[in-house]
Order: sequence, then C-alpha cells, then structure tokens
Amino acid sequence: MNYLELLKLAAPEVALVVAALAVLAIGLANDRARGTPLFVALLGITAAAICFLFLPAHANPFGGPLVLSPLNRLFGIVCLSLTFATLLLTHGEHALMHRAEYIAIILFATIGLLLLVSSEELLTIFIGLELLGLSLYVMTAFDKNSLYSAEAALKYFLFGSTASAFTLFGISLIYGISGSTELSRIATGLNGTAPLLAAGVVMTLVGFAFKIAAAPFHLWAPDAYEGAPVTSGAFIASASKVASFVVLGKIVLTAFGALHGSAGWHALVGGWSPLLAVLAAFSILLGNFVALAQRDVRRLLAYSAVAHSGYALLGLVAGNRDGFSATLFYIIIYAITLLGAFGVCSAVLHETGGTQLANFAGLRTRSPLLSGCMAVFMLSLAGLPPLAGFFGKFYLFSAALRAAPNHGLLWLVAIALFGSLISLYYYLVVLRAIFVDQASVAAAAPLHISGDWVRSATVLVLAAAVLVFGVTPTPLLARIIAALT
Repeated sequence: MNYLELLKLAAPEVALVVAALAVLAIGLANDRARGTPLFVALLGITAAAICFLFLPAHANPFGGPLVLSPLNRLFGIVCLSLTFATLLLTHGEHALMHRAEYIAIILFATIGLLLLVSSEELLTIFIGLELLGLSLYVMTAFDKNSLYSAEAALKYFLFGSTASAFTLFGISLIYGISGSTELSRIATGLNGTAPLLAAGVVMTLVGFAFKIAAAPFHLWAPDAYEGAPVTSGAFIASASKVASFVVLGKIVLTAFGALHGSAGWHALVGGWSPLLAVLAAFSILLGNFVALAQRDVRRLLAYSAVAHSGYALLGLVAGNRDGFSATLFYIIIYAITLLGAFGVCSAVLHETGGTQLANFAGLRTRSPLLSGCMAVFMLSLAGLPPLAGFFGKFYLFSAALRAAPNHGLLWLVAIALFGSLISLYYYLVVLRAIFVDQASVAAAAPLHISGDWVRSATVLVLAAAVLVFGVTPTPLLARIIAALT
C-alpha cells in the first residue's frame, strides 16, 4: 500500500488536522476572532464526517493500527457529532480567553477519539488515549481566571498519568505473554495459566476504569466536571466516555474473550467479568449515594456519571453481542443527555455566576425553554419513560438478565435498579429548584438567560434527540446491532 492510499483511509483524521492548524493560524492572525475559528472547526468536523461516508466498509491495511469497519465508522461519526455539538456550546462561553486555541485543542482531542475507535491494536490505542488525555488536561485548565480550574486539571493530570502507567505496564505484560499487540492475535496467543496474565489484565482494566470514571478510580471526575470550563466538562463526560467504552468493549470481548469467567451469583468463575461486575456495583452504589449530598449541579452530574458508568458496565459483564450493543446504545444516549445538561449549566453559569442549586431556582420564569429541556435531561437520566434513558436502561438490564444461565446476574441488576431508584431523588431535587423554588432577587435579575440562540438551539436539538430515541429507538439500535455482526 502506498502513502496516497493510506492518506485516503485516514481522510477523517487528516481533515481534522488541517482544520486544527487553520484554526491556530486564524488565532495567531487575530486573537480576538470568535466566529471564524468556530466556523472553520465546524467545517472540518463536517468534512471528516463526509469522509467517513465515502470510505470502504472494510479495510485493515496494517493489521490493527487503522481498521475500517461498520462499527468503527458508526462511532467515528458519533464522536464527530458530539464534538460538533460541543463546539456549538462554546459559542456561549463568553469568558473564554484564546478561543481559537481552545477550539483547536478540541479538534486535537477529537483526533484522539477517532484513533481510539478506529484502532484494534494496543499501542495505537494507547497513543490515542494519550493524545486525548493530554488535550483534556489542557482543556480542564483553560480557565486562567479560576483557581478551581487549575486545581482540577492538576488532579486530572496526576490521576491520568498514573492510570496511563498502569495501562502501559498491563499492555507490556500482555504483549510478553501473547507475543502480539493486535486484539485478534492476543485472543489466540494468551495462556490462561500464566501467572503474569492476571496482572496484565487487571492493570489494563484499571487504566480504562479511570477513563470511564468507574469507582474507585473516579476521584478526578467531580473536580474536573466542576472546575473545568463547562464545555470542557461536557466533552469529557460525553465524547471521551463513548470512545473509552467502545475500546474497552473491544479489548475485553475480543482480546480477553477466553478469560471472561462468570459473575453469576451461583457460578462464580475467575476472570475479567467478576472484576467488572464488582466495579459496576461499587460505582452504582457510591455514585448514587454521594450524589445525594451534592449542592452543585455539575458536581452532582459528576457523581451521577460514576453511577452511569456502572450501569454501562452491565452490558460488558454480560459478555455477548446483545450486552455490548446495549452498552453502546446506552452510552450514546447518556452522552447526548449529559451534553445537553451541561449546555443548560453553561447558560445558568453565564447569567448567575454559579451552578449551585440556588442558581437554578426560578429558572422556569427566566427561561421556559431551557427549563423544559433540563426536565427532559434529568428525567431521562433517571430512566423514566418515554425518554431514551428508560429504553436504554431497560435494554441494558434485560440483556444482563438473559446473559447468564438461571439469571446469574440478577444480583447486579437488582443493585442497578436500587441505584436508579435512589437517583430519582436527586434528579427531582434539581427539577424542584427549577420549577418550585423561588429565586432570590439577585438571581432573578438576569432576564436574558436564553440570549445566546446558538447554545439554546443546540440544547433544544439535544433534548429533541433524547425524546425521539426514547419513542423510536429502533433506527439507532438497529445500526449498532448491524455494525456488530
């Protein structure tokens, strides 16, 4: 294969690189430019998505580093769509300094996302993780006027560096045992009796547990969600989590498929499945219980994210195609919902100076549009019909129940149902602040909370997507299932 053919296969990544460099050049030429860098970035995202549509359905030129498949193409477009929405939300971030550089970093992070979802080789996956991680650290620290932003970025960087070391050490052990870094070859080269194999699997899973903010590897998430610029938190919570779950599913189901084990209560067998089951249960319980005590909505959403990572792990614990498809559907719906919720938080923060529950008091009188959208997001996260969150949880829990004989994962599903019941309370607390509580005179003063029409329109589209995928989930779910066959 020559370089021209390789360039064609990597056309989406190339389009993003060109767009990022163009945005940086615009920022150097005019540091005050606002609309032009955003327009160029959106154009680059659109071009990358179009490139995906014209790529061949299947291609594997180097045996893993760059693989074209229906699944990789679908989630490449999903990541690009989430980045597109995040960029639109930056239009409402009026306090951002060096806007062009910030947008360029988002584009570089998106390149890392595409490397993650398009690769089936551990070293390339690690490179994608590091490109994504370094970009997210900078995005978290981008608010130079906030000490909380710097503190959150430092914690994120320290925890992330440690997790990367675990991941790389685990990859080296797996390579030493299997003789390959390609996921398909690892599956045939693993020796289930090798004493170092368990260490390699555990260390790799620890690194990815950090990326998806599963307890007890979640300590960076509350500070990052609260201290980072709102759009940075939105991107971390949505697009990066989607890509991380896609890669984690590929690794455990393809490379570690023979080491699945069993998490059934009556037939426990050692493997990665009981390990993920414990992480899921701990994440659900800790995330939901700690969220009850939060008074800041962004911090509440952070602990909620820990619980939702636990829910999504149920599909991986199931260890089959139905479970993986349920996880992928659920994480897409969750990403759309949380992106919209952060969009509302961005509007409230801009007008009132905070995202405490008190800042949301009386929002219904100041912005009925954003209030209605926030109600859709909160109720979907709680899992109430007819919103997409309900169908996502129903499909996920039913896939977990069907996976093990004699309903062996019933204990884990019961914990998930209990966690969903707890979560209903703190989501309703947010809605009570919006629709019931009376705003103070100072908080009620701003009357233009929907003034940024780009942000408001983006939030409205995301809320409509949550409603549409709840009423008619079949088109998206059918695409995911078809991509997995």
